[in-house]
This record gives sequence, C-alpha cells and structure tokens, in this order.
Amino acid sequence: MDEALLRSLTPSVLGILVRRGADFAAAEDAVQDALVEAVRVWPADPPRDPKGWLVTVAWRKFLDATRADVARRRREDLVDEEPAPGPASAVDDTLQLYFLCAHPSLTPASAVALTLRAVGGLTTRQIAQAYLVPEATMAQRISRAKRTVSGNGVSPGRAESRARGNFDQPGDVATVLRVLYLVFNEGYSGDVDLAAEAIRLTRQLAAAIDHPEVAGLLALMLLHHARRAARTAPDGNLVPLAEQDRGRWDTELIAEGVEILQAALARDRLGEFQAQAAIAALHADAPTAGETDWVQIVEWYDELARLTDSPVVRLNRAVAVGEADGPRAGLAALATLDDSLPRYAAVAAYLHERASDLAEAARLYAVAAHKAPNLAERDHLTRQAARLNARRNG
Repeated sequence: MDEALLRSLTPSVLGILVRRGADFAAAEDAVQDALVEAVRVWPADPPRDPKGWLVTVAWRKFLDATRADVARRRREDLVDEEPAPGPASAVDDTLQLYFLCAHPSLTPASAVALTLRAVGGLTTRQIAQAYLVPEATMAQRISRAKRTVSGNGVSPGRAESRARGNFDQPGDVATVLRVLYLVFNEGYSGDVDLAAEAIRLTRQLAAAIDHPEVAGLLALMLLHHARRAARTAPDGNLVPLAEQDRGRWDTELIAEGVEILQAALARDRLGEFQAQAAIAALHADAPTAGETDWVQIVEWYDELARLTDSPVVRLNRAVAVGEADGPRAGLAALATLDDSLPRYAAVAAYLHERASDLAEAARLYAVAAHKAPNLAERDHLTRQAARLNARRNG
C-alpha cells in the first residue's frame, strides 16, 4: 500500500466533495472511510485511477451517511442523483482546503491539527503522536475544528481572490502561512517528520498560488531545514549556529532556497517571510561563522522589524547588532526591550560573555536555563553557565 499516494490524494478528494456541496465535517469523515476501504482493497485490486476511485467511494460513503441522517430532507438536492463513476475532475480543490483549515474562528492549535488531517492526510494517531497528546484528545480537537468550519466554505475563486488581494485579513494567505510555519517549527516527533511535512504542504501551496510570500516561506523552510543535520551532536546536545559543522549542511536545499528567494525578492513585494529567508540565506552563504555578513543581517532585521513591529524580531536584532558593532552596542539595543521576553536572558548572557563580563553572563545563563521552553535548550544553557563558572574559578 502506497501511503504517500493516499496522503497526496486526500486533500483533492476532500476538496471535490466540499465543492459538490458536502458539509466539511461529513465530507472529511467520508474521505477517511474511503481511505480505510482503500487500505483493505487496493493491495489485491489496485485501481487504474486511484483518485477517481477514492472520489467515487468517498461520495458514496457521504451519501450513505446523509441518507441515514435525520436531516436528509434538508439535503435532498444532494442525494437525488449520484454522479456517474469515471475519471476524477481535473480541477484542484486543494487550495480551498488551506483556507478552510485556516478559518479565523479556529485556534492556532486547531488550525494546525486540521491542516495536517485534511490537507496533509495524516491520521489522528500520527498527529497525536507528533504533538505528544493522547489520541482521544487530538480526535476531540479535530472534531471541534471540523464543526467550526462546516458551512463556512471558501470557494476556490474566493480563495484565489484573497491570495491576490488583501493580505492582512484573518483567514487569508497570511494566516495559512502562519499555520504552516507552526507545523514546520514543531520539527520531528513520533513517526511523523513535521518539518518535512510542512515543506511538502508549502510546496503544494506554492504550486497553487503565485505569491511572493508563499515562496518566501518555502525558501525560509528549505534554508532552515538544510542545517538540520548539524544542529545536534551525536549525544543529542544542541549545537549553536556558530559552532555547527557547515560541511553537514545540505547545499542542494540551500541552493534551491536561495533561488526561490531571489525570484520572490525580484517581484518587489517584500513580506516578513521573505525578510526572514534573506537573513537565513546570509547565514547559509557564509563559509565560516566569522565570515557572516552581520551588517547586512542587521539591515534585514530593520526591514523585518518595520514589517512586523515584533519584540522578538528586535531581540534577535540585538544579537546581530552585537556581532556587527560589538557586544556593548548589542546590550544597548537589548536594554530598550522588555526583559520578560522569551530568551531575553539567554541573549543577554551571550552578549555579556562577548563583553568579557563572565560573572554576569554565568548568572544570566542560569536564569535562561530555568526559563527554557524545552529540555534540550535547558541543558545547553546549564552547560554554558557551568562552563563560564569553571573559567572564572580556574
């Protein structure tokens, strides 16, 4: 059984059912039933047209459920006539699903789960494992999300109009991209590589929408993913960017990311993901950490801060300023920010270490370790504090 094929067909089959007028939640259930049937039947009797087979079976499953429902009379126009079996429509309805799954009424967590289920074709079990929650909890989350978007369909035409038009409305392309970036940043857990899954879905979106920010996000993901193998040591410890073995970076992914980014930037419609990708590209372009073009990185952070007005961006900018103009300049930039920001203490510790204030740096590394969002980062910061204390006492 080709699981990858089933996952790739899931969004288009679901989109066809929704376009025919099926309620989103009922259509998603019918598609899942069809996938189960495919797993049972295909090994012994593979269809000539897998997509057409899934559409036919899913539609019949939907009709069976509809006829059995007490609301049958309200849906008589849907069940009067079943479309004749045959090749599936060539129209790609996947784009519609991206917008449905980024519905403004959904929480980010629900939007991510629904995207992985409806567009990614993952099972509830796989999604639950990836997010380290019980399968029943994830099933409830997905069920609530499906009920939320039911009856709030976005036609492909309207979706394409949003993609070309207002970019700041909730539920538009910007919301879709944020959902995909959330998926990407989860990385790897369970038996699902969410970073790779996010790249696959973003490639799919880029093929459906000609928008520079979609390309910018894809470039950003590729450039970050290219460094994945070098981010951890054999013992599982985190390896900071400056200490990574750049020979382990994936040069093909870097080249592809840079090419996609350059084409997006050439359209002169700068957005936050393009700016982030430009920063990642400058890191990737440096043969060694010491040859990084920090001055240009600061300039890109200035652009990114203008686009987002994000304190987290300004926090990262302070690091770049510290590299470009010296640690005291970085600390001066940091002093303008709220010290309750995530990773503020870690940045302050690094800049104080660069300024040879080892006692304060060690203290701040310990504070940062206490506030670390995960075990790997906590262990790394604890080791940094211990290293500086050893230097001071040696």
